Amino acid sequence: MQVVVVGSFNLDHVWQTDSLPAPGATLAGRYHSGPGGKGFNQAIAARRAGAETAFVCALGDDAGARLASHLAKADGLQLVAHLSPHTPSGSAGIFVDQQGRNSIVIGAGANAELTPAHLVAQDTLFRLAKVVLAQLETPIATVHKALALGRAAGARTVLNPAPANAESSAELLALADVITPNETEFAALIARHTALQIPAEAVADASDAVLHSHCRTLHPGGSVIITLGSAGCFVSHGENWHDDTRSHYRLPACPSEVVDTTGAGDAFNGAFCAAWAQQPARALAKHLTFASRYAARACEAEGAALAMPQLAPA
Repeated sequence: MQVVVVGSFNLDHVWQTDSLPAPGATLAGRYHSGPGGKGFNQAIAARRAGAETAFVCALGDDAGARLASHLAKADGLQLVAHLSPHTPSGSAGIFVDQQGRNSIVIGAGANAELTPAHLVAQDTLFRLAKVVLAQLETPIATVHKALALGRAAGARTVLNPAPANAESSAELLALADVITPNETEFAALIARHTALQIPAEAVADASDAVLHSHCRTLHPGGSVIITLGSAGCFVSHGENWHDDTRSHYRLPACPSEVVDTTGAGDAFNGAFCAAWAQQPARALAKHLTFASRYAARACEAEGAALAMPQLAPA
């Protein structure tokens, strides 16, 4: 097994509208539903980017679970699911405007019932992993256990600290070789874990020196990759440069005919981990360039998991 993803599955309910709804507004829109959840999206991306991938999650005994099972089988994704018969699978309400911007509301459902014990029962899976990837849409103790099992097995550990308002701790961050926040998540982490402040809207325009300093304060020993949307990403390394030649740098985004950005960050994370697992001796910058190209392609189709392209690193 090359990549183990621990995280959420949601049934996404998506409305395409001219603009995002304001409080009290009623808008006409076009509706569709499909699979999502940060964990599932990232697992599908990793698999479609060529990596042998397992997805560890919790599901209800319902249509969402049957959809997850069907899609995982179709993609050759190993689904390791705890079934919660009295709790529905997770769900999300997503609004997407004409510019591809989105607003999202999450109902955790069964995702909240994935426990550390469920992961310990899959210890063999973690011992085979090259990269372990987790997010913050399952209980914090479960995320901690996922990264701890990966670290103990010698796998590279990656934490996507999303959503921004989720709980996290310094101990959790320390278990990750790499953390991958977007601007909003980075600003939230800085405010929560340091004495520093930086507005989310100022992150992309901050100097490289300022961002690198903030990253070193936040995650002293590890690497931080801040995804910046159309501005690309900023990379800051600590003790391990992961075969890069610079301690910090920016990479541009790849051009894209944007239709829907809902799964862009998940596409980036899944593709990055897939590339790193498949070609561990290559410089991290090479994997991030591929991840940027993969995410750009994912934005050219509607949806999240189903928008992930079949595209492997060269």
